[in-house]
Amino acid sequence: MSVSLRLSRGGSKKRPYYKIVVANSRAPRDGKFLEQVGTYNPLLAKDDENRVRLVEDRVKYWIGVGAQPTDRVARLLDKAGIKERAPTVNPNKGEPGKKAKERAEEKAEKAREAEEAAAAAAAAPVVEEVAEEAAPEAPAAEEAAVEAPAAEDAAPAEEAAAEEAPAAEASEEQAEG
Repeated sequence: MSVSLRLSRGGSKKRPYYKIVVANSRAPRDGKFLEQVGTYNPLLAKDDENRVRLVEDRVKYWIGVGAQPTDRVARLLDKAGIKERAPTVNPNKGEPGKKAKERAEEKAEKAREAEEAAAAAAAAPVVEEVAEEAAPEAPAAEEAAVEAPAAEDAAPAEEAAAEEAPAAEASEEQAEG
């Protein structure tokens, strides 16, 4: 028979009160026990002396004969200085779950896309302003280039542009009709 030191719940609804008992590990939580070795009242302040009451010599006896305390009772015994408990380490305690990580990644991606769009929108007017500033200088250079070639070259280009305009108007009329 394996024996454990554990809590047995008493009290009313929303007002818990626990007995610290020595019981068969297969017995129900609030069922038959071998001996009551203390009490635990979680509603009292942490520094209250009546929060945890233990019969130390009986607890030491049962631990000596092989009774295994549950995790909560082991914490209470450690705090009382009866039996040391090695602290457990849970490196993933504060880490969010898979779904929360996925949502955070999606949110970060949307934010990054919004920043890129804002940066592109901010950069676009700058490019137009630069183009407008450069535009007054460009016509002067173009005029110099236009004066250099012969007048014969300019005339055929004007005729080609005039021929293309009626063709474009005809295709638009066909599309509408």
